[in-house]
Amino acid sequence: QVQLVESGGGLVQAGASLRLSCTVAGRTGNYTLGWFRQAPGKEREFVAQISASGGATFYANSVKGRFTISRDNTKSTVYLQMNSLKPEDTAIYYCGVRIFDWSYGSGTQVTVST
Repeated sequence: QVQLVESGGGLVQAGASLRLSCTVAGRTGNYTLGWFRQAPGKEREFVAQISASGGATFYANSVKGRFTISRDNTKSTVYLQMNSLKPEDTAIYYCGVRIFDWSYGSGTQVTVST
């Protein structure tokens, strides 16, 4: 059973940066990894994903140019570098791994104040 543990969330002011990390354990092999987020009163939405090799990345339009997803397969870790944060980026951020379908961690809170 795969386990995902996110870290790096916090409270920052608009314009600041944060780096989220997620460690994947419990399953060998490399899979597509991603980040999702859920704001209060909204459904979980896709943020970014990265292919097993790291060679291909995809982003939601709302974060394109500000967020960067990367991975270190030697550490079984995926990162989300978030720059120029906006109040509307406030959400619980979830790491995901796609094996047959997406599985998620428990999330880390990101709060961006004005």
